[in-house]
Amino acid sequence: MNNQTPIEFPEAQFTPREIVSELDKFIVGQNAAKRSVAIALRNRWRRRRVPDELRDEIAPKNIILVGPTGVGKTEIARRLAKLAQAPFIKVEASKFTEVGYIGRDVDSIIRDLLEASVQMTREEAKERVLVQARAHTEERIIDLLLPRPRYEQQNETTANSAYAVDSSRERLRAMLRAGELNDRQVEIDAEETRVPFMQVFSNTGMEEMGMNLQDMMGQMLGRRTRKRRVLIPEAQEIITQEEANKLIDQDAVVKEAIRRAEQSGIVFIDEIDKIGRREGGHGPDVSREGVQRDILPIIEGSTVTTKYGSVRTDHILFIAAGAFHMTKVSDLIPELQGRFPIRVELDALGEPELLRILKEPQNALPVQYRALLDTENVTLEFANDGLTAMAKIAAQANTRAENIGARRLHTVIERLLEDISFSAPEKSGSTIIIDKDYVTKALDHVFDSEDLSRYIL
Repeated sequence: MNNQTPIEFPEAQFTPREIVSELDKFIVGQNAAKRSVAIALRNRWRRRRVPDELRDEIAPKNIILVGPTGVGKTEIARRLAKLAQAPFIKVEASKFTEVGYIGRDVDSIIRDLLEASVQMTREEAKERVLVQARAHTEERIIDLLLPRPRYEQQNETTANSAYAVDSSRERLRAMLRAGELNDRQVEIDAEETRVPFMQVFSNTGMEEMGMNLQDMMGQMLGRRTRKRRVLIPEAQEIITQEEANKLIDQDAVVKEAIRRAEQSGIVFIDEIDKIGRREGGHGPDVSREGVQRDILPIIEGSTVTTKYGSVRTDHILFIAAGAFHMTKVSDLIPELQGRFPIRVELDALGEPELLRILKEPQNALPVQYRALLDTENVTLEFANDGLTAMAKIAAQANTRAENIGARRLHTVIERLLEDISFSAPEKSGSTIIIDKDYVTKALDHVFDSEDLSRYIL
């Protein structure tokens, strides 16, 4: 087994200003929210460098983001986690129920976070042993193509034969590395584990019991293999994964994953406004406050039992978000409000912000669609006046219908490029310019009918 060294926390590489700068590449505006999450991330690095007796006393400063849909709340949290290479899980508060009701229990939030952490840590461990795993894979592939003969006794004849085999194996090795054997098939023993599917709908802890039962059944049935004939590139991929799994220390991976989840995990709780209290709540609303009280211990700091071991939630960063159209932050129970000391109002998006979203981010929608049509050898060019017209139409659609923020741009550009996307295979080699006239011609008829514009845009 390889010795596994603990992974250093990557957020140490970034100052708050650098974090905001990185977020600016993908998210337009919302500077207050970016500054808040940047400070929260940097405070984790600071906490790990204070004296031991004080370290456990410093709690994370959880954040609640308030703003309409489509303004970047989820994207800020997701990009932050990716930047910090931190275990991340997004959950919707409305999917959980108070203990005693049918539905998911809140402890599953931490179990899902740890599962994400284990997967992330395992993939990183595999990367570190990949060179060694590929060397082992190469030997196994050559063994399949030309097995080494076994001799009953050693003599001059067998020595010459072995030398010839070794020479042939080296020639095969050179051909394999050059890709000259990619069209050949080999027969491999592919591992498969048949586990009966078991889904448990019940109260707290029963989901975890269902997962453990599946693991137990898998171990009882054992690992089975079946013969498969595959091309050499596919065989290399399968065998490399098997060899990498053999080389990594699974216990060390789990231990490191728990540490990362506890010290670096980020939980994004969306739609937290949906579990706020309303005046005269009755019927389905009676469990809303109960869900808040169930979530509270996890955010305050508790220990959750998982199939990998116990996880402490004291230093997990929680970022909550909600539109709060029908409710206010003050409708949450006071104890829960107190665990989110930082509140940030996100700005609604108007035409200028929508235009910036089309132009500035690295992964802007015009960039994505240009790359998609490049695969058909169709060149798509967006003129500035065309982008301005698209932003204007999206802003008007948000005003006329439900305001869904930047998500409206997806609808507008999809409707705008529908004919091009459909006929692209027949237009190979052509260049199409999306300017103001093109946008007006393609979308003006949609706005002729109020009902049609609501339906399509």
